[in-house]
Amino acid sequence: MVGTGRTLGYGAAVARLAEAQKTARGVSLYSRHVNRPVGRRLAAAAYRLGLGPHQVTLLSAAVSGAALAAVALAEPSWAWGCAVWFGLFLGFALDSADGQLARLLGRSGPAGEWLDHAVDLAKITALHAVVLITFHRHFALPGDGWLLLPLGFQLAHLLLFFGGLLAEQLRRHAPSTAPPPAPSRRRALALLPVDYGTLCLLFVLLGDERAFRYGYLALGCAYVLCCAGFSVRWFRALSALNASSTPRS
Repeated sequence: MVGTGRTLGYGAAVARLAEAQKTARGVSLYSRHVNRPVGRRLAAAAYRLGLGPHQVTLLSAAVSGAALAAVALAEPSWAWGCAVWFGLFLGFALDSADGQLARLLGRSGPAGEWLDHAVDLAKITALHAVVLITFHRHFALPGDGWLLLPLGFQLAHLLLFFGGLLAEQLRRHAPSTAPPPAPSRRRALALLPVDYGTLCLLFVLLGDERAFRYGYLALGCAYVLCCAGFSVRWFRALSALNASSTPRS
């Protein structure tokens, strides 16, 4: 618990949030140096406005949902792509702000965590769905096989997100004496292609159909590779925990 009242000024709230920032372990450079700092300032602004964490979560869902709806409904263009990116960027920053605000107010709990993950699920599912709609409605695809790309990307994205989430929850309840690994800058750089912020930035390319398609394909391949690699790693780590907790006969 960081604090319980609303007596802090904006600057003091930002400073308090910076002190209580979550560990950088397993976080990409974008989330560490862009999304979390922007979310910290949005959390401080929400604190001063008297908003609660759940309200910020729902605001994040509304902003991201409006941006994704625009992808499906509007004719792609460079200007529209920049507007969509900004909406997704803001929605992602608000997604970081709700947890930071909850810690500042001392209101972290299972209900807020569930709501946050439910909104994340909706955003991931909707993002690839609107790309599929855009491919079908607005792009002159060289072949129908391109319509399978958003479906495969969506599957890899969901497996990567929930596989990591479930592995974290299972490790949290398992006894372990090993210290957590220190944050790695090399790992943070390697995670950039599978950071949600990088995927949001791709929508700037909506004005160029070919650039967007191949950029989306490249990120999709990165997600598939990371999903396969991390799945093996998580399974081995959880198997090791199970073996260490089983008493010898």
